Amino acid sequence: MDSLNNSESQAPRTPLVTLERLADGAFAEVEVVLDGDAESLVLYRDGDAVRAWLNICPHAGRRLDWAPGQFLKSREGLLVCAAHGASFQLVDGVCVAGPCRGEALRAVPVDVREGAVWLADPR
Repeated sequence: MDSLNNSESQAPRTPLVTLERLADGAFAEVEVVLDGDAESLVLYRDGDAVRAWLNICPHAGRRLDWAPGQFLKSREGLLVCAAHGASFQLVDGVCVAGPCRGEALRAVPVDVREGAVWLADPR
């Protein structure tokens, strides 16, 4: 699925999170403003790379976390929606098991620079 259009996003002047606070293989939840709306994001760190998605399951539009900022990861290394068990690949956000199989999380472009994660600059 395509990334969100960030053309009207308000890029923060501070980072979303520093890499030292986001362990390799860990998730974090952050609040941002995208296209004028407050949104919750899921961040996932994989080495020096960080991926971000809206914290919304495509199945029923509910948050993915079971408690604020607390995410489930399966033994197979998939992000699991706490509400209905949909399982998402961490490489691309595609649902590979559960009620929304074949759909994907909505990616949000982020950059890693200066030891921190930032919303990508609008292009």
